[in-house]
Amino acid sequence: MSKNTNEAIQFARTNAERFQSELFEMLRFPSISANPAHAEDVRQMAQWLETHLRSLGLENVKTYPTAGHPVVYAEWLGAGPDRPTVLVYGHYDVVPADMEDGWDTPPFEPFVKDGKVYARGATDDKGQLFIHVKALEAYLRTGGAPVNLKILLEGEEEVSSPNLAPFIKENLEMLKADVCVISDSSMRIVEEPAITHSLRGMTYIQVEVQGPKEDLHSGFWGGAVHNPALALVEILGKLYNPDNTIAVPGFYDDVAALTPEERQMIAKNELTEAQFKEATGVPAVWGDQNYTIRERVSARPTLDINGLWSGWSGPGPKTIIPGKAGAKLSSRLVGNQNPDKIYQLLKQYIESIAPPTVTVSVSLVTKGNPALIPFDLPEMQAAARAYEKGWGYSPVFTRGGGSIPIVADIYDLMKIPVVMMGYGLDSDGLHSPNEHYSLAMFHRGIETAITYLDELAALPRP
Repeated sequence: MSKNTNEAIQFARTNAERFQSELFEMLRFPSISANPAHAEDVRQMAQWLETHLRSLGLENVKTYPTAGHPVVYAEWLGAGPDRPTVLVYGHYDVVPADMEDGWDTPPFEPFVKDGKVYARGATDDKGQLFIHVKALEAYLRTGGAPVNLKILLEGEEEVSSPNLAPFIKENLEMLKADVCVISDSSMRIVEEPAITHSLRGMTYIQVEVQGPKEDLHSGFWGGAVHNPALALVEILGKLYNPDNTIAVPGFYDDVAALTPEERQMIAKNELTEAQFKEATGVPAVWGDQNYTIRERVSARPTLDINGLWSGWSGPGPKTIIPGKAGAKLSSRLVGNQNPDKIYQLLKQYIESIAPPTVTVSVSLVTKGNPALIPFDLPEMQAAARAYEKGWGYSPVFTRGGGSIPIVADIYDLMKIPVVMMGYGLDSDGLHSPNEHYSLAMFHRGIETAITYLDELAALPRP
């Protein structure tokens, strides 16, 4: 590592306590993007970030309004045009949290216990995004960073980032960079850091079945009217084959096949049947037997029923044939699947198997593209070296089972690698009561982020 990098790491260690207190300030903002009642809190969080970034000496710091919550942008281009430019993305919004959910302490009052800070957003994503801010500060206070930095922070990730892709399209020149780094993921154990190179996309649909014009008396009409609830479950039952694969024609056509190398990489982070049953509480594992459990939950597409409704579910009997029934279904997608194409395939298949005794409609609720980024790219390998030097352990390359829609948007719109360097633990309880984050990992992450910038600076320039 360079002399400047060592000095930056020493600065981070010297100022560790201040870095923590500033993180705690962030965690006190209830920046809940999904609840309109907290719109002002989200705005104030953005304003705090703008003020903080400006205080570090960054330039062109600005809060940009969108149709929803604002985007915060800042840059430092002091390394010069012959050095690479790194775009750091993070999100400052959080999911809802109330004491009634099962929190032991107020979710927006940071509480430290056993070396962990408990607060909503601690690991998802305020703690992790702040790692990069502090890494840059450490460099700027000790002579300057070895690369150029641009910082893009949004307030709508927890509501699927509806306004970020349009913002990127409108500001491609301002955001122009050589690589994007995101820390919004996690690792299984501290000794096994993870670089996520793939995330699943999403097609989310709603199926509605209409039978009679209104609820009917089951004694008068039962036996001659096709119950919409029955028709719905008959349709849903035909979505899967007996071997637990998805029966929709064409569903798997565009799925990028796993290479032997990729399967070996996934196997390094294998999930045993015992671990799976302990984590989920299910009595047995289910799914396509041609793939391991870890492959099923990260590298293969899915189709799940997320909700069902119909008829009477209150106390006591109500003998009716319901007028309608409905279901919400989500399909997690992998490269190179297209969410619009999957929606059309689902719609066509469901309509084709719908009985003529009911009327069926299928509508698209939301969608997102999958992201699949080669892990042999120089920027990915630089991240691996950064973990080895800054974190102290060699990382594994993993596929994430969830979705971060903006990853695919950045990759597709900006045509640059996206490196997902997680600094949290799978057990941090993101989106759950008592979300927490290890303060030791926070500081370890800062040193790794500092080291990554040094590694990027050493890459050959095109």
